[in-house]
Amino acid sequence: MRSERFGLWALLIVTMVWGTTFPAMKLLSAQLDALQIIWLRFAIALLVLGPLWWGMRRNERLWGCALGLLLFLAFWLQIEGLARTSSNRNAFVTGLNVLVVPIIAMLVLGRRYGWRLWAACAMACAGMVLMFHENEPWNLGDTLTLASTFFYAIYILALEECSRSNRDFPLRATRMAAAQATMMCLASTLLLLSREEGLSWMQALGSLGTPAWVALLYLGLVASVVVVTLQAWGQQRVDAMRSAIVFGLEPVFAAFTAWFLLGESLGWAGLAGASLVVAALVFSQMDPPARTGIPD
Repeated sequence: MRSERFGLWALLIVTMVWGTTFPAMKLLSAQLDALQIIWLRFAIALLVLGPLWWGMRRNERLWGCALGLLLFLAFWLQIEGLARTSSNRNAFVTGLNVLVVPIIAMLVLGRRYGWRLWAACAMACAGMVLMFHENEPWNLGDTLTLASTFFYAIYILALEECSRSNRDFPLRATRMAAAQATMMCLASTLLLLSREEGLSWMQALGSLGTPAWVALLYLGLVASVVVVTLQAWGQQRVDAMRSAIVFGLEPVFAAFTAWFLLGESLGWAGLAGASLVVAALVFSQMDPPARTGIPD
């Protein structure tokens, strides 16, 4: 239980950082497209994580690259969506992971969950509906973000399966992060090279202002190196369903950051929704279910 508690704290830190990335990506999306942001972000991350390939085990390479491909698809669709909708809406649709994860787990993996976790999911989803309530209609950006949510839900479940499959020899989170960052950078490089302009867009990097470079460094070092490592470590100790509920707090942190940095605000309905999401997380932890064999 102590190990699970540490895992929950790690995932909470992950979620807090995620919430702060939306305004940073929104700022960059005005000057760079989704693939360019991903390439720059994970190229910076690889400067730190690249040396960890030395001594990496075969399973760490295989799982890390597979997870990196899923993460790439989720990130690509999310940033494409963010360029077409508000930071708040992008974060709220992403937060639907709290519902998508258990649905996929039930339909594909045949899992069953107790009433308390389903009640927590319902509370979190109700909270996100309140937070999402705006006058603007659903748009293409919201649809791309929803597709991103689907791939990220698979990523969360795959991380759990990774831990289950390697209980005897737990995979090292730092090596997994290095493999994922490599796949993210490689996939974005191949797609950028397939374009007519190739990598010629990099000549325009000199025109990026200080805020854009600060945002890139934050995304590359904190939101990629630290967060990807922490998530892999935390999900070795927390099952996918609980992880999804913790990740449901992401719109709360995103809304606060968007208000502080971008001036995007929430009314009373949004604040009530944020409170419901927080209550869902607390409720889900009041009577935890039996552990599922994830190694300490």
